[in-house]
Amino acid sequence: MSLVVYSAACLFGMAALLLFHTPRVALRDPLTATTCAAIFLGGLCYFCSAPVTLDAVNDVTGIPNFGAPMTYSVISAYSASLLILLITWRGGPGDRIRCWSVRIAVVYSLLIAAIITMFALADAPVERLRDLDTYYANTPYMREMIVLYLAGHGACLLTMCYVCRRWSREVTGILRTGLRLIMLGLAFDVIGFEGAKSTAVVARWTGHDLDFLSTDLAPPVTSLGALICTAGFVLPRLLPAAQAQWRSLWDYRALAPLWAELQDVPTAPKPAPPRWQLPRGRLYYRELRILDALLALQSRCDGRIREAAYRQAVAQGSSPGEAGFVAAAAMVVDAAHQAGRLRPSGSPGPPGTSRLHTAVFSETGELVRLSQALATSPVVEAARGGVQGTA
Repeated sequence: MSLVVYSAACLFGMAALLLFHTPRVALRDPLTATTCAAIFLGGLCYFCSAPVTLDAVNDVTGIPNFGAPMTYSVISAYSASLLILLITWRGGPGDRIRCWSVRIAVVYSLLIAAIITMFALADAPVERLRDLDTYYANTPYMREMIVLYLAGHGACLLTMCYVCRRWSREVTGILRTGLRLIMLGLAFDVIGFEGAKSTAVVARWTGHDLDFLSTDLAPPVTSLGALICTAGFVLPRLLPAAQAQWRSLWDYRALAPLWAELQDVPTAPKPAPPRWQLPRGRLYYRELRILDALLALQSRCDGRIREAAYRQAVAQGSSPGEAGFVAAAAMVVDAAHQAGRLRPSGSPGPPGTSRLHTAVFSETGELVRLSQALATSPVVEAARGGVQGTA
C-alpha cells in the first residue's frame, strides 16, 4: 500500500513542479498558485496516509495513531483547496471569488479544528496503520472524527461534481475535456473513497466486517481517481503551452534552410543565447538572427532577380502567393552571394544593378514559407546554380 500511495504522491509532485516552474510568474497568477496548492496538498494526502509515514509520525510524537488526525486534516485542507481552485478557475468578479474562498477556508478550518478536538477527547491506545477507520468505528469521539472527515470530503466531491457538470455544458474544447476528466476522477473518488470507506464503517456499526473495502479497495481506486482529476485540472493549463512549444520546434527546424543560407551574412554582434532553452526560446533567437541578416541584405536585393523568379514560378504553376515567396527566396540567394557568402568578401556586385527591396518578413509563418521556398523550389535552385556559376 505504501508503494501505491507514494507513487501517487510523486506524480502529484511532478504535476505541481510543471506548473510552478517559474515561481515569480506562478505566484502572481491566482489560478496557477491555487492549482499548485491543490496538487501539492493532494500529494501530501497520499504521503501522509502511507503506513510507513503513519508509523514514523506515531513514533516521533509518541502518541498512538497521531498520524490519523494529521492525515484527516490534510484531506480536509485538500478538499478546501479543490473548491477554491474550482471557484478561481471558473472566474468572475474578484470580490466574489475572494468572499467564497474565505468562506470555504473558514468552514474547513473549523472542520480541521473539530477533527483534532475529537481525537484529543478519544481513547485510542492501539496503533492501527491500515484499518483505523473500521477498528475505531464504534469508539466514542473517534467515531465522530471519522464521520467528520468523511462528511467534509464528501461535501467537497458532491459540490465539485455539480459545478463541473453545469460548467461543462457552457464550454467547449480542451476546457470541456478537462472538466470531464475531473468528473471522472471525482466518480472514482466517490466510489473508491467515500463509498468504500463509508460502507465499511457503517458495516462495523451494524456488526458486520467489510474492512477490505477500506483497506484494499479504497487506496488504489482513490489514487487513480485523484490522478485523473489532477489531469483534468492540469491539462487545460499545460496542453496549450505544450502545443506552442511543439509548434515552435517545428518552426525552428523549418527555418534551418533559410538560416543555413544567411548565417555567414555579416550582422551586428548579438549576445550569445542561453545554452539550454525550450523550443520557443531557440526559435526566437533564430528568427532574430535571420531578420538581422535580411535587413543587412536589403541594399543588395536586386528587383530584376525577383521579377524574373516570379515569372518563372508562375509559369511552372505556382499560385501568386507561392510565387511571391519563391521570388523573394531567389532574391535572398542572390543577395547573400553579393554579400560575399558565395564568393570572396570585399568583392561588390556590379554597380547600378541593385534596387532597394524589402526582404524582411516579420511573422514566423512568413519566414517559414520563405525557408520552404528556398529549400524546395526549382526556381530558387536554378538561381543558386546561376550564382555559383558566376562566382
